[in-house]
Amino acid sequence: MVHLHGDERLDYLLAEEELRIIQSPSVFSFSLDAVLLARFAYMPIQKGNIIDLCTGNGVIPLFLSKRTKGRITGVEIQERLYDMAIRSIEYNNLQDRIHMIHGDIKDMPAKLGYGKFDVVTCNPPYFITPNKDEINLNEHLAIARHEIYCTLEDVILVSSQLVRPGGKVALVHRPGRLLDIVSLMRKCKIEPKRLQFVYPKQGKEANTILIEGIKTGQPDLKILPPLIVYNENNEYTKELRKILYGEE
Repeated sequence: MVHLHGDERLDYLLAEEELRIIQSPSVFSFSLDAVLLARFAYMPIQKGNIIDLCTGNGVIPLFLSKRTKGRITGVEIQERLYDMAIRSIEYNNLQDRIHMIHGDIKDMPAKLGYGKFDVVTCNPPYFITPNKDEINLNEHLAIARHEIYCTLEDVILVSSQLVRPGGKVALVHRPGRLLDIVSLMRKCKIEPKRLQFVYPKQGKEANTILIEGIKTGQPDLKILPPLIVYNENNEYTKELRKILYGEE
């Protein structure tokens, strides 16, 4: 039994048919970016300590719970989204494996300890905060999309502080911030190791990047094959259907 509030609904978690997640069109619904990051990031299979920053309604920890038996922590600053995540985790009986924290990611190194995590993932706010008259009137959506509570530099610095030497940090972001991401990663002793460009369609410009680095790693960046979302018929490509729904 799950208690839903307002316009919340209980959705299937795509290919993970036994998992469900609480979503709300007016508060938070996960995007393709979260799914791609959850599939892209390296995961230790049997054990490990994983943390997902800016976790929203807990979508990435829920996806990761199917890829690792390790302990997963999610950090979310918005109380409403944190509450949605808690109820989803309880509904799926994953309280023993996923732990949620309601708080600011900038407080986490002091709260949780430095170098305590094997993997850090984050789907951060993409956009620099605009003028007040340009920002989304929906507070929940504005915080999720704009750097109101944390900047890109905050995300990468905190990730570097939380991850152990040799541990991995994976982000999803926009191509326009790639050079900022690489510069900040190297400044914070995270060496970029894997990069993948995501294209909406063949022949279009990339609109998403997936990037993973290793704390105190050696320079050696691999560019993965491009990921195309839609085919010429505006349907998901075979590769995307496999990622989203497990279809071969």
